[in-house]
Amino acid sequence: MAPAKATNVVQLLLGSTALWLSQLGVRTVAASKSVTAHLAAKWPETPLLLEASEFMAEESNEKFWQFLETVQELAIYKQTESDYSYYNLILKKAGQFLDNLHINLLKFAFSIRAYSPAIQMFQQIAADEPPPDGCNAFVVIHKKHTCKINEIKKLLKKAASRTRPYLFKGDHKFPTNKENLPVVILYAEMGTRTFSAFHKVLSAKAQNEEILYVLRHYIQKPSSRKMYLSGYGVELAIKSTEYTALDDTQVTTVTNTTVEDETEANEVQGFLFGKLKS
Repeated sequence: MAPAKATNVVQLLLGSTALWLSQLGVRTVAASKSVTAHLAAKWPETPLLLEASEFMAEESNEKFWQFLETVQELAIYKQTESDYSYYNLILKKAGQFLDNLHINLLKFAFSIRAYSPAIQMFQQIAADEPPPDGCNAFVVIHKKHTCKINEIKKLLKKAASRTRPYLFKGDHKFPTNKENLPVVILYAEMGTRTFSAFHKVLSAKAQNEEILYVLRHYIQKPSSRKMYLSGYGVELAIKSTEYTALDDTQVTTVTNTTVEDETEANEVQGFLFGKLKS
């Protein structure tokens, strides 16, 4: 009885092993062999709200500031809404100033992150100032920095005696009829409460033609997520590293000689002994 039981156990184990190997083989064949490549930028992911504002700026400076007025504290909703809901909220706000065609263009710009480099450009300009420690937003008034709203009036008093800042082509200037005014550059993230507080004060002064108000994007705490780019071609070339060792100094010719003759025709230190044979 013992040998019979042992045989049954062995057959059961062999059957289970064969079934397991067959299943493993099917899974291996069915496994995907595709290769997925991602192209990431050197800067972190930028907020879609800021990218939408750059799209508006390309339409016109007037639309940029109109859009800005409607989204002064929009970033607050990002903490309670999902990414998709927040995305739709931005499109809804932009739809107040754009037709359906331009909304579709904005969606396409979002998909390829077309305006992310512009946001990073302003971020780099802000880093060169540099920003005061611990400030969510700050202003620069002719080389003087502050992140306190109540200090703006004080810094404006002697602003004319200091060097006027250089303004870039892509800077966002608040609409005004005068250019020869003290320049106040606000570095802030649009949609935040801190930005809204600064904007209300500076826009009022700009409307009274007291200052030239300039806005530059600044994100105090950039995202930890990578900035993945779309619309770029990526080629992955895989080269085989398996080589066959061959002596390419010998030229093989097809003849009717015997195996013995071919063996004797080997080269030894430059002498072909096969050909020397009489």
